Amino acid sequence: MKSLDRKLKTILEGHYSPKDFIIADAKDGDMAGGIEAPGPVDPADLSKGYRTKQAFHDIISGIIDQGAVDIMLTSASTLDALSDRNAYHKSHVTAAIRANDATDVWKPRHGKLVNEPSRPFRSANLEHVSKLCDLGLYSVTFNNILDWDYISVEAYSIFREEAVLHDFRHFLEVFNPNAPQGLSEEQIPAFVNDCILRTLAGVSKAERPLFLKIPFNGRRWMEELAGHDSSIVVGILGGSSGTTRDTFELLRQAEKSGARVALFGRKINNAESQTDIISLFRLVIEGDLTPEAAVKEYHARLGKAGLKSVRTLEDDLQITENVLKAGL
Repeated sequence: MKSLDRKLKTILEGHYSPKDFIIADAKDGDMAGGIEAPGPVDPADLSKGYRTKQAFHDIISGIIDQGAVDIMLTSASTLDALSDRNAYHKSHVTAAIRANDATDVWKPRHGKLVNEPSRPFRSANLEHVSKLCDLGLYSVTFNNILDWDYISVEAYSIFREEAVLHDFRHFLEVFNPNAPQGLSEEQIPAFVNDCILRTLAGVSKAERPLFLKIPFNGRRWMEELAGHDSSIVVGILGGSSGTTRDTFELLRQAEKSGARVALFGRKINNAESQTDIISLFRLVIEGDLTPEAAVKEYHARLGKAGLKSVRTLEDDLQITENVLKAGL
């Protein structure tokens, strides 16, 4: 049994402990951007440019071999490349692909597409990808605009129907509105929570997502959603890179608020040492290290490896995200 399936079973049976927290590496950035998607060659020196796709695949293979994550989320094309390498051979890591790429993740350089209300779109063909993996991420963004929200939910319904035909499981990502209409910033967390619950209310067990992936809008709103229905496993997305303290603080606060999954993209991909930062996640989640102590340990490891850090230790110990400051 893959670690994901074992942990989900334990969580849903009501026997969760921090050892059952699910960690995913979101290496699906090429579904959003282009040249910059694999991340910088050297996070401390952007003048060195960006990794090639092949170097990106090397890093992903190394993280799968490390075994510290439960899910590796990639594009379908990256899954093809990893499968050719037998990267998942005898690994407990579950392969997953981004099953749709709505317009609010289209981020070409100099583009402004993300400023428009999200439109549904799907590149991945389930008939093909289901031969290599049985799990995908489906993303929906609600903007309080009836025409577009209706179409997005309708597209999700069509996807679920097709997924059942291919024995393809999914987890549901719900972003905060990217072009909200008639919503204040303070109203967005409640709006998102209610949209999630309303959307899932009419979905039978055969089509339900394994878990959710949502922004961390603060401890109050995570506790509200996670505490409402124990059959819904709630996970968080990482958002912007932030400081290393932001990364560890987000893990701690989210887990304490009821989140049981973390899917981090840029917070891992833009790190000076991806395997080192991932290896510290579990220590923070299980309470062996405080977020502050984990930052210090991370910098110590960078020093031993001769890697230059993006920020000084003092700067990297700062919490820069307001939602995390509010949760202290």
